[in-house]
Order: sequence, then structure tokens, then C-alpha cells
Amino acid sequence: MQLSFPDFLRLRRELPVIDVRSEGEFEAGHIRGAINIPLLNNAERVVVGTAYKQHGQRQAIHEGFRLVGPRLESLITEAEKVAARGEAIVHCWRGGMRSANFAQFIGMAGISSHVLAGGYKTYRQAALDMFREKLSLVSVTGCTGSGKSDVLRELARQGEQVLDLERLANHKGSAFGHLLQPPQPKTEQFQNELYEQLLTLDRSRRIWVEDESIAIGKIFLPPDFWNQLHQAPLVRMEVPRPIRVSRLVEEYSAADRDEFLAIMAKISKKLGGQHFLAARERLQQNDWHAVIDILLNYYDKAYVRSMERRNTQLKFSLPWDGTDITAYARQLIQQV
Repeated sequence: MQLSFPDFLRLRRELPVIDVRSEGEFEAGHIRGAINIPLLNNAERVVVGTAYKQHGQRQAIHEGFRLVGPRLESLITEAEKVAARGEAIVHCWRGGMRSANFAQFIGMAGISSHVLAGGYKTYRQAALDMFREKLSLVSVTGCTGSGKSDVLRELARQGEQVLDLERLANHKGSAFGHLLQPPQPKTEQFQNELYEQLLTLDRSRRIWVEDESIAIGKIFLPPDFWNQLHQAPLVRMEVPRPIRVSRLVEEYSAADRDEFLAIMAKISKKLGGQHFLAARERLQQNDWHAVIDILLNYYDKAYVRSMERRNTQLKFSLPWDGTDITAYARQLIQQV
């Protein structure tokens, strides 16, 4: 049974979703909550693709059945585990032969299936379409160490709609942002998770988000979404430098010093040779406060230059002494 995308969004709340693409395709990007049961694995997909290019579709189909045949029982066994109630949603890349054949195989074992029309490609297109929708974004900005992510989470606790891009990206945005974080997802998967987050929000209402560049570590924001973010009104947190230094020390002092030093070396030209040498010496002495204070010379200058280009977007600045985050978030809400 072919399943339209709106029906898919509704039905997936009740039924498991089986993604029959190869493990490589799945790793690059997949639908949240989907279970990967590859009809053809990475190597087999290459074999079938080569047969198609060299000998045509008929030969490719025969090659596919030759490869799948010995694994058919294990495929059905895996599907039975996932579809414990005897029903599942199935998809491949375009909703074509892989999902149709898989649905037929598990159907013979008594599992009824719904094949997503257009497959994963339909899901990706829906995500890209949503990123073009007009959103009422409010961008929280401020110098490095201001506590923007913490304030966003407090805004969410107070009932505001929030997109936490750095949490989705497993990265804090700076050259050091991957430290003490899980591995980053692929860009496509990050965008899928952003889409899933947007699905839960009322997109006609205000959405708070942290000011970001188009890249967060190794992943990239969807261009259409980033264009909106880059043009969104800005709310600036004004936090004294000593407080920011203390926050960053607490955040990064548990990191491996050798790894931290290696990152500093990569940005030594931006820091300036004198600043780099001073920071390295203080790091070797385990003086994290001095290290962070030196690094902020570069980061604060870069932030000021960035803000000079976008000053017309600034709605207001709100000072914060780093205490009573509940009251501070409430003030932000009242002033927007």
C-alpha cells in the first residue's frame, strides 16, 4: 500500500519505520526513529549499480536477487523483530524497487506494510520546503562565553519556542566547540533533525535561536534557513568579561590539554604569535583563567567586527551578571 507523506507523518506515530537503503545511505541521513534493514548493503549496492550500467536493468535485477536470496530469511527475521505487531512502514530512496520488493518479502511472512510514496527523497524535499517557510526568528547574540545556550534552555523552560542548533549539531560553534561533545552528525542528518524540531513548533509564532554562522563545526545549516537567521532581529546579551572567562573555564578546563593546545596552534595566526605563545605558556602552567582571557582577545574582536556589519538588526542589549537566569530570561521575553 502506497502511503502519502501527510499520512506517513501521522501513521509513523503508531508504526515502526523500516529504511531498506544501504547502511551508508542511512548513515548520511535518515528519518528520525527509522530502523535500518538494508535490502542491499554498501558492497552489494555497488555490484548491482555496476551491473545496471554495464548490462541494463534486467541484469541488475537478477544480480540483486542473487545477492539478497541467501539473506532473505535473516531480513524477514529482523523485520519481525521491528514489526512486532505485524505492521510497518517501509521506504527506500525513491519509493521504488527496493521498498516494493522488501514489502513483498515481509508480506509473505505475514507482515503488512505501507510503502512511503517517493521514499526518503519525499521526506528530504519536505524538509527543504520547510526551510524556505517564513519564520519569526529572534536571534540571541553576545560575545563568546555569554551563556547564550543556557539562556535559550531557560527560555524553553518558561514556555518559549526555541531551536537549540548547537545541541542538534553536537558543537558549540567555536574552534574548540567539539571538545567534550559527542561526534557530530552528518550535515544531512543535522538538517533532518532541524526539520523534525520545526515540525513540533508553531511556525507562525516567535522562535528563539542562537546567532550562528552558516557552519557549526563540520555541519552546515540549510542555506534558506540560514538566510532567515542571518537577517533576523538580534537581542544582545551584555555579560562582563570576567564572568565570561569564568564560565568558559568551567566549560573547557576538563578538556585534554594537549588537544586544546593543538587547536590553539591551528588558530595561532588569528590569535597572533605573541598571544599564542603567552596562552601556551599559561596552559602548560594549568592557568585556565589566563588562557581563556588571552583567547578572548581574538574572539571579542571578531565578534565586534561581525556586529558592526549587522548593527541595524539589533533590537536591544540586555546586561546580565551571570546570576538568576530565570529572571534574565523573563526580562528578555518582556522586552521582545
